[in-house]
Amino acid sequence: MKIKDITNALEELAPLSYAEDFDNVGLLVGQFDTEVTGVLVTLDTLEAVVEEAIEKKCNLILSFHPIIFSGLKKLNGKNYVERVVIKAVQHNIAIYAIHTALDNSFSGVNAKICDVLGLKNRSILIPQNETLKQLTIDVPNEAKERVSKALIAVGASNIENRDARLVITFEKHLEKNMTNTLIAIHPSEQIHYEITALSKSQERIGMGMIGEFKEAMPEKEFLTFVKTSMQTDCIRHSKKIGKSIKKVAVLGGSGSFAIEKAKNAGADAFVSSDFKYHEFYKAENQLLILDIGHYESEQFTKNLLVDYLTKKFTNFAVILSDTHTNPIYYL
Repeated sequence: MKIKDITNALEELAPLSYAEDFDNVGLLVGQFDTEVTGVLVTLDTLEAVVEEAIEKKCNLILSFHPIIFSGLKKLNGKNYVERVVIKAVQHNIAIYAIHTALDNSFSGVNAKICDVLGLKNRSILIPQNETLKQLTIDVPNEAKERVSKALIAVGASNIENRDARLVITFEKHLEKNMTNTLIAIHPSEQIHYEITALSKSQERIGMGMIGEFKEAMPEKEFLTFVKTSMQTDCIRHSKKIGKSIKKVAVLGGSGSFAIEKAKNAGADAFVSSDFKYHEFYKAENQLLILDIGHYESEQFTKNLLVDYLTKKFTNFAVILSDTHTNPIYYL
C-alpha cells in the first residue's frame, strides 16, 4: 500500500478543498508513491512523535495540525519545526496534515465533539461559502443521457437540461473528476464548457456544529458533564444564564469568531476554546460560553482518524500516538 492510498481515503472524509485559505494541508513531507509500513496518528508532529514513529516502524505521520504553516527558508535545526522536518527526512518519514479540511467536514472534528457529548439533530454552525461549482457544457441531444449518467457517477449533485446545454452542479473538490470524465465521455473533440463558483453555501460543509440533548440539563450539571466528558482539567466560562441547557454549539480549536453565530442560532451554550478576557462579555446573558482548552477540544480527533482508517484498511497498522503533545499544563 502506498501513501497515496491512505491520503485518497482521508480526502474522502475531508477533501483538501474544504480547508481554509490560511491553512497548509496535505502531504507536507514525503512522496505519494512511497510504500507505507505503518501510520502514526497525532494532533501535533513534535520531535518526540517522530521518534515514536521510528520506534514503531511507522513511515507516515498523520497529524491534525500542520508542522509547517508557512515557507521554510532554512533547515538548520534552530527551532522545533526545523528539527522535526530534518528528523523526518533523515528517517524517510512522511507527514500529512488534515487540519481545517477536517474542521469543515460534516463527519469531522465537531461531529466527534457532538458524539462525545451525545448531541443529536446536528447542523453546521457556519456553512462554508462557494463550496459548490457549476459546469455549463454544450452537448448534442443524442449524447445528453450518456454524459449525464457519467457525471452523476462521479458526484454531480444536480443536472439541468437547457436546450443544447447541460448545467451541472457539483462540490468544488470534485472539479477534476468532472472535467476528466467530461473529456473522456463527450462525443466532440473540441469541448466548449465553463465552470463558475456558486455564491450559495453548502449546508454540510463548514465550521462548528450545533445540536441538542434529548433532555435539557441543569446548568451546573452541564458544566460538570462537559468537564468530565471532554477530559479537561479546567473550564473557564462566562456568567451563568440561569436556565437549563438543551441546545449546544461546539467548535473545536479557537472559536471566538463564532460567538455571534452561536447566539443567532439559539444555542444555550457554546463549547470551544481560546477566548480572550473581553470576549466572555459577548455572551450578554444569552448563552453560556465554555472555554475547555484548545487541545482538549480537539483531542478526540485522533480517535476519529484511527477509527476511520482502521475501518478502511482492516489489515494495516494504524496506531494512535501516545506522545503527550498538549503544550499547556495546569496546577
